[in-house]
Amino acid sequence: MLDLRAPALPVERGERLSREAYRRDFREREQAIRGGDSWKLERLQHFEEVGSPSREALRRGDWQEALRLMAGRADALRAEALDDERRGAAFHRLRVVEEPLTPYLQWELHSLRQQAQFGHLVRVVPADVLAPAESDTPLPELVVLDDRTLYRVLYSPNGAPAGAMRWTDPSVVKPWASYIRGAYALGEDVLTYFDRVVAPLPPPPAA
Repeated sequence: MLDLRAPALPVERGERLSREAYRRDFREREQAIRGGDSWKLERLQHFEEVGSPSREALRRGDWQEALRLMAGRADALRAEALDDERRGAAFHRLRVVEEPLTPYLQWELHSLRQQAQFGHLVRVVPADVLAPAESDTPLPELVVLDDRTLYRVLYSPNGAPAGAMRWTDPSVVKPWASYIRGAYALGEDVLTYFDRVVAPLPPPPAA
């Protein structure tokens, strides 16, 4: 049975990366993976995406335009999934959800559904399932690449990207890889969750 208590995340043993340094480091390490699994845990219920026209449309309250722009990513998503398959590098994404959904999360779940339709691996887990890990504070936003590198992705108070902390010590990385893997196993496929919870919702307000 999964121990739902979260592992340690010792800040003093990590390295702080700026937003650009994190993006560069992530890209290089992720592209080098051959035959390894990676994991992403998303916990916050609101983000300020940067450089996304679809996200900007949501911010303006133009829901149909947000969905139209999202649909335009099909070729890129297909190419990403094929590249992962070619490298044998499965990337699993676990989205923690609180209901009722925030406008941002409603939008993101449309995006995650689209990703899953092109072969990306996405599951959803209710926040209360992971409550034993959140007695003091919510779980952090985390990415584990190939059980070798752990990032805690950082955000400003309003949800804007602010770089990351990075750990490469196996004694820190491996427990978190195991934790996210176990939490992922408890999740529901995003496609069935979307059909059951998200599809019936009216368009969200601007956010």
